[in-house]
Amino acid sequence: MSAQSNVLRAVPSPAGVPDLSELAARLSTGFALLGLPDRLRVIRDTIPGRIAFTTSFGIEDQAITHAIFDTALAVDVVTLDTGRLFPETYDVWAQTEQRYRRRIRGFSPSQERVEGFVAREGINAFRASVEARHACCHIRKVEPLRRALTGAAGWIAGLRGDQSGNRAAMRYAVVDAAHGVIKVNPLIDWTRERVVDYVRANDIPYNALHDRGFLSIGCAPCTRAVAPGEPERAGRWWWEQEDKKECGLHLDAAPDLAPQRTERALADHDA
Repeated sequence: MSAQSNVLRAVPSPAGVPDLSELAARLSTGFALLGLPDRLRVIRDTIPGRIAFTTSFGIEDQAITHAIFDTALAVDVVTLDTGRLFPETYDVWAQTEQRYRRRIRGFSPSQERVEGFVAREGINAFRASVEARHACCHIRKVEPLRRALTGAAGWIAGLRGDQSGNRAAMRYAVVDAAHGVIKVNPLIDWTRERVVDYVRANDIPYNALHDRGFLSIGCAPCTRAVAPGEPERAGRWWWEQEDKKECGLHLDAAPDLAPQRTERALADHDA
């Protein structure tokens, strides 16, 4: 019997209405035996209802997108178009759609919220303080994510545990209470080298910025290339302390950015 079938037997059927935390724990235990395509099949077969995968078109996300599209898995691939992405990110978005002949739906921020924030705080206010940057991320990322996950039962993300200290303790699967979903990180135990090997072996399109020293890619004004020997995410919000470098999307990596706290900070800026 295959490792995949063993995992599937261990997970309660949807008819059993398992406790979400128990289901997440069982998924986490079983995943270690499986390759990426089988991990994704287990997610799809285990979680009833809609599942969304959020891609930012980084190399990890491209690996997951390939595995989803190549196996015609019933998972919605979506992205958060903040309005301040690199041209190279839009290029790989188009290349990916062309390669797999599938559309990737973009979710954009509220134009009214963006215009109001910029009018009050300035076009690059995110560099003024951590609170201002969190407020900007909330408008451009967190709110669109809520819409992207509306009606979803599961959320797949392309995080790796060795990307940063904040992410080292993350698990394969957790209950994301803020969105009412099971969140799964199928690459959490992969190294960057393993991801790169997978992308090369499958001739997967990737962001050209990776070849220019950009190991972690977000919005253009908030991302720089990483120097040799620097941590992988050192180029993200490089003017901030290393332990603050999360945007509020992944609360299992940054519980201090829970929606209630972020919204209070945003309200302070709105006042």
